[in-house]
Amino acid sequence: MSDRTENAKQVLAAQTIELPSWAFGNSGTRFKVFAQHGVPRDPFEKLADAAQVNQYTGAAGSVALHIPWDKVDDYQALAAHAADLDIRIGTINSNTFQDDDYMLGSVCHPDPAVRRKATAHLLECVDIMDATGSRDLKLWFADGTNYPGQDSIADRQDRLAEVLAEVYARLGDDQRLLLEYKLFEPAFYTTDVPDWGTAYAHCLKLGPKAQVVIDTGHHAPGTNIEFIVALLLREGKLGGFDFNSRFYADDDLMVGSADPFQLFRIMHELAQRGAVGPDSGIAYMLDQCHNIEPKIPGQIRSVMNVQEATAKALLVDTEALAKAQAAGDVLGANAVLMDAYNTDVRPLLAELRQEQGLAADPMAAYAASGYADKIKADRQGGQAAGWGA
Repeated sequence: MSDRTENAKQVLAAQTIELPSWAFGNSGTRFKVFAQHGVPRDPFEKLADAAQVNQYTGAAGSVALHIPWDKVDDYQALAAHAADLDIRIGTINSNTFQDDDYMLGSVCHPDPAVRRKATAHLLECVDIMDATGSRDLKLWFADGTNYPGQDSIADRQDRLAEVLAEVYARLGDDQRLLLEYKLFEPAFYTTDVPDWGTAYAHCLKLGPKAQVVIDTGHHAPGTNIEFIVALLLREGKLGGFDFNSRFYADDDLMVGSADPFQLFRIMHELAQRGAVGPDSGIAYMLDQCHNIEPKIPGQIRSVMNVQEATAKALLVDTEALAKAQAAGDVLGANAVLMDAYNTDVRPLLAELRQEQGLAADPMAAYAASGYADKIKADRQGGQAAGWGA
């Protein structure tokens, strides 16, 4: 076994990929939500399903919550339930886009009363972090405008900065604010946090506990996401990822399904700088909606896709790459990357899983477990979790 292969196994053994609680509920498009049998009815059942993903992959030990989708009366009890399932509650995601008051924005709204309402929600999310032991508060704002002249672009940035500063001041010593950006939608003329530069500028002003989070589906077609990754890494401002895939816009398809080579290129930039493991400070999370495929297998397959891209990135011959780059050997350098990308890493990952006491094939093991049939039978009645469209 080569040194690169052994190092890859060590890094992969420690890799963690956070799951989104909302991936286990019913979801869909603007046109239709397709209900599935056996989906969770509350956050406790969401955690139970997430634990299945971790049981078969060994790499998904934390679950992100979305408030108020995952609101409960006792968050400490929810955290204890997660611990009983051998997982933990991770990132707390705020929601300032599903209230009638937010039609013209939330933290950037021209009405101070609406901004106050949105801020109160964000501070509530920090309270939940305290109760669950969560490190990260992730903020994505749907704020923006649809028409020229609708509002002052500069004033909206001032309002955003003011709210962010208040929330930042509320964070504990070991807590972070992760600011997410998105090119467009639902606002179509201006979006208040449209790109990594805007997010970076706000985080830089806030301080070291504010970091940028990259959603891989939130960019214009053709955007070189790995360049953004490299730059934010260099500046120490890359806080995390929302992994998914896109063909056109924010499709939220399974990570690695539309462009697996892009995912490899992103992981290569991270692996080069030793930023893949749990000590990197980077939160790796899935953010997907399984509209037509079953929820738990969709999450298992997604975790496996990230593992495979990571394994290939870790197998890049970095010495040969550096030598070719220094010599200006364009084709030689590219060939080093392509050799790693074209490596079949599935046997390596199967071997690693067996060494960890896991099934070599997580998808087959889950299918044989009978869990899917069990939850379909057990979860009768009540209101299935999900969002309407």
